[in-house]
Amino acid sequence: QVQLVESGGGLVQAGGSLRLSCAASGRTFSTYGMSWFRQVPGKEREFVGGITWSGGNTYYADSVKGRFTISRDNAKNTVYLQMNSLKPEDTAVYYCAARKSLGIMTMTSEYPFWGQGTQVTVSS
Repeated sequence: QVQLVESGGGLVQAGGSLRLSCAASGRTFSTYGMSWFRQVPGKEREFVGGITWSGGNTYYADSVKGRFTISRDNAKNTVYLQMNSLKPEDTAVYYCAARKSLGIMTMTSEYPFWGQGTQVTVSS
């Protein structure tokens, strides 16, 4: 099992940047594919982007492609979400999720492990 804790959320103006971190417990972090999701009240949780266990491949939702970057440091058991050129519509609670897989899955049901979420608010 793996436990996940997100940090780095906050309030930022449109056009600004934030970097979220997701720290994982456990000795097998490097065997987990990691993804970020986000959710606004009244809407389903949506896929933002993911990274394979080695960090060799990433995949992003069209809405964030070119603005967000996912990376990971397996030595630190941490995955990051660098968010640039933020827009008000990026406002949401951001969650990291983990699963043992070779590929990057975009469905929430594919992920057994979740963090508690961190709020990101982008003001216009």
